[in-house]
Amino acid sequence: MENNVVKKPRLEWLDALRGFTMILVVANHVAGMGFGETWKGSSCMPFLVLFRMPLFFFVSGFLAYKASQIWNLGNFFGLLWKKIKVQTIPTIVFFFLAMAILKPHFWPAVEEALQLPTKGGYWFTIVLLYMFVVYYIFAYLESKLKWKSWIPITLLFLVSLCVYETCYLPRYFDWAAGHRGAKSELYFFLRESSLIQLMLYFPFFLFGNIVHRYWDKAQKVMDSKWFFPILVVVIVLATLDALKWHTLRMAWANLPQTVAKFGLLTITFMYFRYYQQYFTKFTIMGSSLQYIGRRTLDIYLIHFLFMPDVPQIGEYFKAHSSNFVIDLMLSVLMALVIIGFCIIFSNILRISPFFKKWLFGR
Repeated sequence: MENNVVKKPRLEWLDALRGFTMILVVANHVAGMGFGETWKGSSCMPFLVLFRMPLFFFVSGFLAYKASQIWNLGNFFGLLWKKIKVQTIPTIVFFFLAMAILKPHFWPAVEEALQLPTKGGYWFTIVLLYMFVVYYIFAYLESKLKWKSWIPITLLFLVSLCVYETCYLPRYFDWAAGHRGAKSELYFFLRESSLIQLMLYFPFFLFGNIVHRYWDKAQKVMDSKWFFPILVVVIVLATLDALKWHTLRMAWANLPQTVAKFGLLTITFMYFRYYQQYFTKFTIMGSSLQYIGRRTLDIYLIHFLFMPDVPQIGEYFKAHSSNFVIDLMLSVLMALVIIGFCIIFSNILRISPFFKKWLFGR
């Protein structure tokens, strides 16, 4: 299977971007789980939540597209099986390990976590597997078309956006956030399977995939004189409305938040691309972020084990909720410390070829 794909040199700045996103993920978990901050009591969490996970899935979708991939049944099942092994086995192992170490009562904690869409924090790898399954099926079927076109992937993206939107329409869909009516079997199924998370984030995966598919055209758009100024204005207005103004109501209420998510991840992506000379392996920042970016699976699986328990910090920021810089800085600094411990723990486990293969996929 590997012989069918011509490997291109890695985009160093993209690895650095993935490392940066991993820091934001851990920082947000530090603020919420470690410091006990809430959205109303934190000045940075609502902003970070807008784009940290969308950006992560965007990068995953970007890397999922390989123009030279030959789609036959052998390659399809080979890729699928590889993803299943990498995404499920480590997740199961570290999920049970986290429940055993962090919770006072093991089985009740396991049962409670499995009923929630976030799975005690370990939902990301499960949902990413869902995305790869859907994308691989789509890519295989697309390869059988006699004509190549932008239409199939665009249609899939639009459908995913429509499904995404249902998650924010509590008046019409009982699985939407804020629904106050009776809970249906579908409601519980979507949450216990974490499919609701797939619905929330799949558009960002596909957006990254589309950008990579049409990379030359995407770069021309990003390098045009008009795109960046307009993007900044739109992002500022959308973010302010999503976090402060709340001018839209009913079915339109989620529009500013959606625009802010796509805009913020785009501007972050553009930043790392534009300043890519600072994110090479020959710079301290670049090499450090790249290293974290290549260890995202390790860090994601392990970092819950090193999460602090300092609710007093959350109480402080609740009383002083305007300290955006201090709030963000403290969460990021603690995240870097935790990431350092994760890498050390990962390197210890990687001494064993068995653990290296089955816990981290390589």
